[in-house]
Amino acid sequence: MLITYQHSVIPGLVQTPAYALAILHDNQEAADARIDRQKILKNPRDDESAPPLYVVLIDEQVLCRRVGTGETMREQLEHLIEMSLWPNITIQVVLGSGEHDGNMGAFMVATMADRSEVAYIETAIRPLTTDDPADLSAVARTLVALRSQALTEQMSRELIRKVAEARWS
Repeated sequence: MLITYQHSVIPGLVQTPAYALAILHDNQEAADARIDRQKILKNPRDDESAPPLYVVLIDEQVLCRRVGTGETMREQLEHLIEMSLWPNITIQVVLGSGEHDGNMGAFMVATMADRSEVAYIETAIRPLTTDDPADLSAVARTLVALRSQALTEQMSRELIRKVAEARWS
């Protein structure tokens, strides 16, 4: 299972090619690699196991932050709605209601088959990968707080659709 929180951009595993290309400053090789990694969400891996569960928490402001053109944004938000209907993907919007620990930065937690966990935390200096129990505990507390401020899946789809139509059409 993968759980991610992003406060500034759409997470790479659910980006469209146009959004990825824009966010990566027209670096086609990097954008292609990012899109290629998305295969893990739909294709069984070599061992024929099911694709991972993927929980995406995005700050409400991500929906309004222009990346590329208005068309790029509309396509990206429509893509989010479509992906939110996949059985292994949950997309929830965290309402922008002020201060919370998620404002400290984006992160992802990967839970392995043996239930061990690793966190990937983005910082201003460099990303940090950790399996330290104290770090994982802090991230878990942040996740609980963020999910308590998040809309349900259906309400998130409705908000994403509303923003796509009102702001990016």
